[in-house]
Amino acid sequence: MKDCRSLRDCGLPGSLVFTKLRLRGAVVLNAPIQQLRAPPHVVVVGNEKGGSGKTTIAMHIVVALMKAGQRVATIDLDSRQKTLTHYVESRRGWARRCPIDLELPTHFCIARGESASVQENEAAEYADFQRAIAAVQDHHDFVVIDTPPYDSYLMRLAHSITDTLVTPLNDSFLDFDVLATVDPVTFAVTGVSHYGELVRETRRHRRSADGALTDWVVVRNRVSLFGSSIEPIMCEGLNELALRLGFRVALGFHEREVYRDLFPRGLTALDEPCKTMPGIDPDPCHLIAGGEVQALLEALKLPIDDRGRRRAALRAEWFASRDSPLDDSDDILAGPSP
Repeated sequence: MKDCRSLRDCGLPGSLVFTKLRLRGAVVLNAPIQQLRAPPHVVVVGNEKGGSGKTTIAMHIVVALMKAGQRVATIDLDSRQKTLTHYVESRRGWARRCPIDLELPTHFCIARGESASVQENEAAEYADFQRAIAAVQDHHDFVVIDTPPYDSYLMRLAHSITDTLVTPLNDSFLDFDVLATVDPVTFAVTGVSHYGELVRETRRHRRSADGALTDWVVVRNRVSLFGSSIEPIMCEGLNELALRLGFRVALGFHEREVYRDLFPRGLTALDEPCKTMPGIDPDPCHLIAGGEVQALLEALKLPIDDRGRRRAALRAEWFASRDSPLDDSDDILAGPSP
């Protein structure tokens, strides 16, 4: 393996000094976090298991933040599936087709390296990731990163710079297994699993590098509308594990068709059906789903500033005035009354 100095020949900024961070036996390139850190608040949606609803939660967080007046950038690290990228592209396409005004984030998709050299792949991935962060650091309030459902260099890099980590988890022992192992008889937590260890290590490294503490929120997602026998066991296990690993537990979205049906149009439960889907009968659960999104945003306790709220209010005022007829009394083009 080449030494760290040779990485400067891979197109990386010369001012970055690399160290090697050994996590779970793999040598991972890692720049000093204070170099990577940028003014935007970084939200990472991560979980090493597929099917937990990561992209759905990520996109709804993005739209909720934009509707609150925040300037948001998104980064898709799953360059194979590209679900978040397709979501954003569908939203842009639907806005043109209707046509309607829809909030759109500044979006990036980071490709995985495809060469035979692991070190060259990691260097190329880091360079692309660093360029995306540098492009948004001065003009955005939040960066929301959607990660792939498997361990990778990019996934660990994102976890190492996150301010808020959101981990969706279904009420299932299969999902719970990524965080902890349980006794097969009593269902008591017996140990910490691979993803729990990964987050613990990246949080420890982050804190030693710049003193910051990542806020980790485990979100019970795709919850059954009718309840389940496993639900109380999951809740008890998560509460016990939260004390051990230092995360908060929040309720995410219930299992509703509306979340799946909105994806092809790039819409979310926060987009008003009558304005965004003209001529299409909306799901009656649309309003309830929107309430779930707002509740999750409040539970995450993200730093939404007053300037963003004022920006959102002005935007809403502009749209309202655009759809209202002019008042003759204030119309300077109107002639005097007869």
